[in-house]
Amino acid sequence: MPADPSWEDIAVRILATLVAGLLIGANREQGGHAAGLRTTMLVGLAACISMIQANLLLSTSESANGSMDILRFPLGILTGVGFIGGGAILRRGDIATGVTTAATLWVITAIGLSFGGGQIIVGTVATIVALAVLSPLKHITTWLACEQKSSVTIQMPKREHLPDITEALPKGSEARFTAIQRIDDHSDALVYEIRWRSKLGNNGAGEIAEMLRERFIVIAFEYRATMT
Repeated sequence: MPADPSWEDIAVRILATLVAGLLIGANREQGGHAAGLRTTMLVGLAACISMIQANLLLSTSESANGSMDILRFPLGILTGVGFIGGGAILRRGDIATGVTTAATLWVITAIGLSFGGGQIIVGTVATIVALAVLSPLKHITTWLACEQKSSVTIQMPKREHLPDITEALPKGSEARFTAIQRIDDHSDALVYEIRWRSKLGNNGAGEIAEMLRERFIVIAFEYRATMT
């Protein structure tokens, strides 16, 4: 990167970062994710400004050790953005959501550092690749069969044996008893976790719920959607 960037260079770097943040942030905003347009643009801008600041300070450094200390400043941004990414990740049981959102913030930080360091080509290529991963490649997951999860609560008379609900599920499905809750003096609520494999575009949750309703008194059925 230039030892002494001009104001025109700085303006180009900031503008390129904002454009990258706009494109990637718009993708996340359309998906209704926590870190959307403004968050992505601000994270990228912070990384860009940090790298520009390091670039300007390098011209004032008179020793190699001083240069290395200055470069630790923008690299620390990658660590700091982990706190924001951690806040975007939620965990419920064994389902983690927001992982892709956290990874997106990490990527836009690296892109901002690239633009801030004057590596316009690297930042541009990284932006294009990130958009390709977030948009076209996302549709590939709808074609791949993956594990789906849900929980079902059924009502059963007291003192009845725990039913094997796998008989009411599609072949290859698994059901695991997880809890029992008292409803009244005559019946209990039994909670099961169900796992099966299907495509995200057609998760089969509705079909499984209907199959269970034909055999049992279903109180609640919750599909644990896979969200990124």
